[in-house]
Amino acid sequence: MDMNPARIRWLSFLLMASLAHAHQPVMDMAPRWSGGYGIQIRHESYGSDKLLSGRDSIVNPLGLERHIRKTWLEAVYTMDKSMRITAKLPYLNQSRREQSGMGSIFESNEGWGDLILGLPLKRYTNAPRATWNYGFTPSMRLPTGSSAGNFPLSDGSLDLALSLSYSYEGYPFKDHPDRLFYQLYDVFVWINGDGDRGMREGNEVGLDVNWGFKPWFDDENVTGTYLMWDISARYAGTSKTLTAPLSGSRVHSGPVFVRYWGTTMFRADWKFPVWEKTDGFALSRGNEFSIGLGMAF
Repeated sequence: MDMNPARIRWLSFLLMASLAHAHQPVMDMAPRWSGGYGIQIRHESYGSDKLLSGRDSIVNPLGLERHIRKTWLEAVYTMDKSMRITAKLPYLNQSRREQSGMGSIFESNEGWGDLILGLPLKRYTNAPRATWNYGFTPSMRLPTGSSAGNFPLSDGSLDLALSLSYSYEGYPFKDHPDRLFYQLYDVFVWINGDGDRGMREGNEVGLDVNWGFKPWFDDENVTGTYLMWDISARYAGTSKTLTAPLSGSRVHSGPVFVRYWGTTMFRADWKFPVWEKTDGFALSRGNEFSIGLGMAF
C-alpha cells in the first residue's frame, strides 16, 4: 500500500466523514484517491421485550420479544474523490416470540439479507483550516434475501433511496489550533416497493446528525481518536409484511468512539431510545449496538 503524503493528509484530516452514515458503508467518504477501495466488517444488534402502544409502555404478559443481529460486509470503490460506488450485504440472525392465538410461539431465522448498492456523489470545498462537502447519494436495495417462512429475512421488494448530506471538519478556533471539530447532517428517504406474498414495508424517512471532536491524534504517525455524539430520527409508514419492522417514529441517540491507525479504522456505537411512538401495538426497537473494523487501500 502506497502511503504517500497526499493520502496521509486525506486520511488524517478527513477520516471522520467516512464514519458517519448510518445507511451507507462506513467507508462512504474514504478512500479519496482515484482507484482507491475499502472493505469493512461490522456487527450490529438491537431488540427488546418492551411492548408499546403509541408512546406508552404496556404490560407484556406473553413475554413477546424481538432481537435482530446483523453482520455487514461492506465495500467501496472510488472512481475519483467526488464519485464512488458502495455495497453492503448483511448476514442476519433474528429471533422473536410472537403472539399465536391465546399464547405465544418462538420463531427464528438466519441467512443473507438484501444487498444495498449506492452511488455517493460529493462536492468538496477546502480551506486552510477546514474542509466541507455536500453529498447526493442515490441507492437501491436488491431482494437477495429469502422471503420464505413466517419470519422472512426480506419482503422480496426492490427499494430505492435518496440521501442529501452536509459535513464539516476543521479547526475553527485560532487560539486552539489543536482542537478539531466535526459535524454531519444527513436526510434520506427509502421508497419501498411491493414484495412477495403481498408484503410491503412502509416508506421510511430519516435524519442523522453527528457532532464530535478529535482530542488525541498524532499526524506524523497517522493515528487518532474521535469522540462523537449521534442522533438518529426515523419515521416508517404503515407496513404489510411478515418482517415486522417498527411502524411509527423514533429517535435514538448515543456516543460513538472511533480510533484509526493509518488506513485501518475501528468504530463502536451505542444508541438508546429517546422517543418512540408506534402505530398500534409494537415492540420497542430497544438499544442499538454496533462495532466495526475497516481498511482502505
